[in-house]
Amino acid sequence: MSAESELLPVEDARARALALASPLPTEWARLEEALGRTLGAEVLAQRTLPPWDNSAMDGYAVRSADLSGPLPIRLSIGETIHAGSTPRVELRPGTCARIMTGAPLPTGADAIVMQERTRPAQGADGPAVEILEAVPPGNFVRPRGEDARAGEPLLARGTPLGIPELGLITAQGMFTVPVPRRPRVAILSTGDELCRADEAPDGRIVDTNAPSLALAVARAGGLPTLLGIARDTQEEVSTRLADAQGFDVVLTSAGVSVGERDFVKAALQEQGVELNFWRVAIKPGKPLVVGRRGATVYFGLPGNPASSLVTFELFVRPVLRRLLGHTDVEPPRVPGRLDGELRKAPGLAHYIRVVASWRDGELWARPLATQTSGALRSTASATHLLHFPREASSLAHGGHVVLLPVSWGT
Repeated sequence: MSAESELLPVEDARARALALASPLPTEWARLEEALGRTLGAEVLAQRTLPPWDNSAMDGYAVRSADLSGPLPIRLSIGETIHAGSTPRVELRPGTCARIMTGAPLPTGADAIVMQERTRPAQGADGPAVEILEAVPPGNFVRPRGEDARAGEPLLARGTPLGIPELGLITAQGMFTVPVPRRPRVAILSTGDELCRADEAPDGRIVDTNAPSLALAVARAGGLPTLLGIARDTQEEVSTRLADAQGFDVVLTSAGVSVGERDFVKAALQEQGVELNFWRVAIKPGKPLVVGRRGATVYFGLPGNPASSLVTFELFVRPVLRRLLGHTDVEPPRVPGRLDGELRKAPGLAHYIRVVASWRDGELWARPLATQTSGALRSTASATHLLHFPREASSLAHGGHVVLLPVSWGT
């Protein structure tokens, strides 16, 4: 049995990480701060919307029964109703009202004839219109209460709050909603070779993992806090991890493999973190470690920048979504075609960084020229990750593939 056959499959690793997380306690948040979260409680409508039947078209409000004879049919125009005004005249048989989109229907009207299906006319008693088609009751009518009825459920608990949902809530005159609070995420980099961007390098390299992960956390709905850089001793890594108490998620980068100075795993255990798994059958990102202490979930991410972002996408982001109350937390997947050829040895699932574009009605994925894990440039242009299955050894040009859109792109 090969060593790689003993590694945890990606799907199992993600399921185990997700099992460590539950939606966070609910808080009341302003609508602009609730986007991307989920409702922590059912919301009842406070208002009936629309409050009256109204027109979905510029045209004429009619009694549909008046249009049963031979066409065209001439009707007298009783009034013109603009959006924001109130009808003044009840429709009598043989009459209609000029009406604009959004305006309330006058009493007696049950249908709208769109303007394009009419032509101007002159009646004996004043302005008239010729109707060129018969319409059924309800034609181009937006009925009262179509969006909401006061006292009835508007949105269920757990509903993801996108722009339309927040628009519905705004229309109810509400300014705050109950939502799980944002996950607080601590981020710690490790490594003697690292320095901050505002420090003189002096033979070191600038830490890009922590700021990149902080941006990824914020985009996923979390609140990142940078804990700095821990040097390569178990004592310092452990001390810095002790500063992470009270956070919902802790991310470290580097120090999780089998090198002489890879102390993160031991430091986590020293801090009382119960490790759930270590090492996943994936490239990039194999030396991933995940555990929990109390309600805090810990991720020891690999140190290479590309590995750090890929493992965030596949494992950390789903956990953040679970904490925010989402039930659909798996990375999204879309079908595509491979623009090129790929080969590898079986044993690890590869997630290839690709640029995908539409061609002839299909999404074609072109692998980036370099797939190295140590440089951000090999990640910067990627729009998707292409899943190269664990036991597969080759993917042919034009073959069907599974693509995962990345959240770190523009």
